[in-house]
Amino acid sequence: MRVGFIGLGSQGAPMARRIVDAGFETTLWARRPASLAPFDDTPAKRAVSPAELAAGSDLVCVCVVDDADVEEVVAGDRGVLAGLRRGGVIAVHSTVHPDTCHRLADRARAHGVTLIDAPVSGGGPAAAEGRLLVLVGGESGTVRFCRKVFETYGDPVVHMGPLGSGQLTKLLNNVLFTANLATAAGTLALGREFDVDPAALAEVMAHGSGSSFALGRIAAAGGTLDRIASQAGALLRKDVRLVADLAGAAKASTGIVLDAADATLALIEHER
Repeated sequence: MRVGFIGLGSQGAPMARRIVDAGFETTLWARRPASLAPFDDTPAKRAVSPAELAAGSDLVCVCVVDDADVEEVVAGDRGVLAGLRRGGVIAVHSTVHPDTCHRLADRARAHGVTLIDAPVSGGGPAAAEGRLLVLVGGESGTVRFCRKVFETYGDPVVHMGPLGSGQLTKLLNNVLFTANLATAAGTLALGREFDVDPAALAEVMAHGSGSSFALGRIAAAGGTLDRIASQAGALLRKDVRLVADLAGAAKASTGIVLDAADATLALIEHER
């Protein structure tokens, strides 16, 4: 299989490297030439546009930042759909609104192309080690076609259901993580009120029933949200708002999770 990869950021670059190292014929495209430099020692090809990349690919993986970027590289004037052959597949690894995937899938279908959503979780180190969580939404046959590529950087690769279900699952995961940040930070702050050392408290809780990934991130940052606010605050805010919008459109009861997530966003804003 010939694979094209677009989006060579901190997570996308090690994903692409795993594909290349697995022996797949791979073509890369990036807006910034510097993003391609780490691949100088590999057989990966370079393309001058997403359309040229797509013309030499059976599967195109897209791992860019947001909805607007996905729309541009997939459906722009020199986008993937301008070059991908009939029967080709586009996998959207970005975390975006499910409606974006549905809208682009409709456009892809008119070109004889299939689009699936496959957002990832775990970050660059997990990608480099081949242990990203890959959440896939799409028709089962298409998912089977892509799985051998996804498994070069993903473990587990989970088929969540129809198109858009991968995005919904990733967004729900991110909302829970955001909510857990507030409860973890609040617990450490309460411990300070009792003169309990926050580092020692975090170490104890990491081995107890109160442990969470969010607690570990806060403890590693010295017990505050400062680092998370600077590194991921904007992305967390985007994902929480997406879930709120989806819940509102579906008239779904959100329970306490969005309240806790909003509390985290308020804390992050206060830290800025």
